[in-house]
Amino acid sequence: MTTGPLTAGKTPATVITGFLGAGKTTLIRSLLEQAGGRRLALIINEFGDVGIDGEILRACGDPTCSEDDVIELANGCLCCTVADDFVPAIEKLLSRPQPPEHIIIETSGLALPKPLVQAFHWPAIKTRVTVDGVVAVVDAAAAAEGRFAPDPAALAAQAAEAGQLDHETPVEEVFEDQLLCADLIVVNKTDLVEAAALAKVEDLIRAAMAEGGTGREAKILRASNGRVDPVVLLGVGAGAEDDLANRPSHHDEEEGHDHDDFTSFVVELGPQPDPAALAKTLERVAAAHGVLRLKGFIDVPGKPMRLLVQGVGTRIQTHFDRFWKPDEPRRSRLVVIGETGLDRDAVTAALG
Repeated sequence: MTTGPLTAGKTPATVITGFLGAGKTTLIRSLLEQAGGRRLALIINEFGDVGIDGEILRACGDPTCSEDDVIELANGCLCCTVADDFVPAIEKLLSRPQPPEHIIIETSGLALPKPLVQAFHWPAIKTRVTVDGVVAVVDAAAAAEGRFAPDPAALAAQAAEAGQLDHETPVEEVFEDQLLCADLIVVNKTDLVEAAALAKVEDLIRAAMAEGGTGREAKILRASNGRVDPVVLLGVGAGAEDDLANRPSHHDEEEGHDHDDFTSFVVELGPQPDPAALAKTLERVAAAHGVLRLKGFIDVPGKPMRLLVQGVGTRIQTHFDRFWKPDEPRRSRLVVIGETGLDRDAVTAALG
């Protein structure tokens, strides 16, 4: 793999962003499987009190994702905790006897990538690391369903009734900020949509980029199950930290930002003997309460492996990912994420 002139002499870092459930962790796992001996290190950040994505990556069984290669920063957002979490994590990796050849940073699904890219100007890491590229992962099925852009007919009806359009939703703003900062956009889960719907998703992406006025074009790649050639993703040589003016954000005029529009909590469940029935229950609860994301591990009695649950809206997927460790408590826990106002008590009761 080659590096461009902006990355010469510095350790390259790739920022992988994308909305909740887009497939960032799956893409990273694919990169690890195709690493070919290249020393990669991971910084994984999640929105919520329980780290699921780091656990998924550690369970991959590949020597490239050992405990030492994965730094997990849970319960927060890297774009808000640069000084306390992000810079120390980078310094820790660089101080290793054999430092990584490439650092991969998975942001939370609600993170704004631009503040994180700006952090590479911090004196402690400015001369040592560069942003090789920002990769935005898009869930093709969710985008095709209108998750990130309202139906034009609904907008027209709203304008006719109220005489004006509502401001963009928090979901739309985060989605657009992630696109506008990207060098590469991976349209993932293409196997879940028809060709016509996929074309509309790519039109939506191009429209968002044009409206944002980035002054540059991000390459769009198609993928299913996060499978992308690492040569394409690593070695871009973008030097994104020196190109911030061409990466606009909805929050450029703000001194800071928060994530008050979203909430997360953990639901503790008992053992679940019927994974199919659990998936149906999760689908009903997500539909009834507007849950954006569900993920966690479940204890299925009589099974030696833990069940991984992944939910995006009402799409629920489950599979057994690894054996329970001998000294590991067999707990059933789900992280639930939604917009502020999500009724925690009602969701917990419905799942219990």
